[in-house]
Amino acid sequence: MRLKKIFLAIGIIAVIVSCATNPFTGKKTMALVSNDQLFPAAFAQYSQVLNENKVITGTSDSDMITRVGQRIAVAAERWLNANGYQGYLEDYKWEYKLIESEQVNAWCMPGGKIAFYTGILPIAQNETGVAAIMGHEVAHALANHGQQRMSSGMLQQAGGVAVAVATGNESAEKQQMWMQAYGLGTTVGMVLPFSRGHETEADKIGLYLMAIAGYNPDEAAELWKRMKANSGGEAPPEFLSTHPSNDSRIQNLKALAPKAKAEARKFGVTSFRPIN
Repeated sequence: MRLKKIFLAIGIIAVIVSCATNPFTGKKTMALVSNDQLFPAAFAQYSQVLNENKVITGTSDSDMITRVGQRIAVAAERWLNANGYQGYLEDYKWEYKLIESEQVNAWCMPGGKIAFYTGILPIAQNETGVAAIMGHEVAHALANHGQQRMSSGMLQQAGGVAVAVATGNESAEKQQMWMQAYGLGTTVGMVLPFSRGHETEADKIGLYLMAIAGYNPDEAAELWKRMKANSGGEAPPEFLSTHPSNDSRIQNLKALAPKAKAEARKFGVTSFRPIN
């Protein structure tokens, strides 16, 4: 019963602080950390990453990363302007860098700071594949997922303190049992589904952005087939993962591709760049 009361209290707090509606998702999102705080911290961290790694410039691959990034950013601004959100990106400081690393990774920090690792390029395979990755990563920033994760983490920490206070008169063994139950419950019941939901949102938004930017959204499902092959098909059960399963993601992307094309047609996109 104690855990149920604590989970209920956390839910009530989440509802109270969820006061901002995100234009891309239409959902009210937690914002315990403002962009005025978040963006400068993200920009500083991005600069540190660049200083600590080899940034590739002046190559066809680095030029491609910049080109695709700029097109995705323009697509986002076009969508926002068309839907009544002029100026939404005014605090974004877009930057696109290619980093030499074997990591199969790419990311976009809050505020538009993007990094691609050379290790992901063979899986991207082509510029359209890069656009699928770029759209997905940019979507995380546009949907304020970083802000939400930080806010969720703060709520989870607050709940942990509440558990400690509520069980303060129990034996050390029982206190540890309650904390373990709380940790498992919030991870499996809240944090992981929250993260999977973010990934699914980013897939949808990213697909729309790449289509508006003139890239064929059908390639996104093909990209994830290559991602699955690269991982050897190994993954934890979906309910124990921060990401949807590869098969779920591929099916979802296939289903969303026609909708992304229809959205792109609203912006005058009737054909897509060749996949090469």
